[in-house]
Amino acid sequence: MLRTILIIGVISLLLITACENDEVEADPGLSVVVTTTIIGDIVRNIVGADATVEVLVPTGADPHDYQPSSRQVASINKANLVVAIGLGLEEALVDVLAAAEKDGANILEIAPLLDPIPLGNNLDPHVWLDPSRMAEAARFIAVEMARIDASIDWSSRAEVYAIELDITHREIESILEAVPRDSRNLVTDHDALGYFAAVYGFEIVGTVIPGGSTLGAPSSDDLAKLVRMIESEGVVAIFAEMTGSSALASAVAAEVGHEVEVVELYTGSLGEPGSGADTLVRMMLTNAELIAEALG
Repeated sequence: MLRTILIIGVISLLLITACENDEVEADPGLSVVVTTTIIGDIVRNIVGADATVEVLVPTGADPHDYQPSSRQVASINKANLVVAIGLGLEEALVDVLAAAEKDGANILEIAPLLDPIPLGNNLDPHVWLDPSRMAEAARFIAVEMARIDASIDWSSRAEVYAIELDITHREIESILEAVPRDSRNLVTDHDALGYFAAVYGFEIVGTVIPGGSTLGAPSSDDLAKLVRMIESEGVVAIFAEMTGSSALASAVAAEVGHEVEVVELYTGSLGEPGSGADTLVRMMLTNAELIAEALG
């Protein structure tokens, strides 16, 4: 009888321990889900080791058409905070995020908070190539984290990162001094550099794909007009994106009567480790260097 009691006691203790371990594993602490690698980098600079950060759109993928997995949808609904660019950037995620918010998920869309500029009949979601707007984004994220857990000084971390972004802005200005004022015309594969152009004194004079989405489709007439404009303006480079195919931009360049270089920039996603664009700061600096080299 004593042996039976001891065995039952040991089994009960093991069951209790297993349940406690399950509870520990089921409670990983604060969790933040972000849509893009760019937002992920900003959030990590704020949360450090005090929250897990899951990025939905992988490195090198186009945020305009990324489809989340069922596991990622579950993560969105469980997270303490979900941070998206918004303004329609994550086109295939719009319905997913709206449904999650309706079910009680804490969704923060940052682009609408950052004084967005017009893009056609809409507002431009490509806010992340303006360092000052990203400093503001960090502050908004810190405020939201404070609502979730006020025991940590998220604001101070955001301010440290904001200072780094201000330094980056000044470095970009220095890099771009190599580009003459009369050469600051940009042709891009789609309209993603509006904020960069506004901040650093450039003008978007043409796009291969009309509008602010990579999912658009130019007509043959659109492309013929673009070729004529490039020839008349003496444009020497078309800036494409690492996250998409540069084939259409290359086809346009081949039709121009003078040499036109196709230069790939990091715009919709950070680069892989070692690429020189694996953080937002390094991405901004690398893009500035590529633009200055092409147009300087």
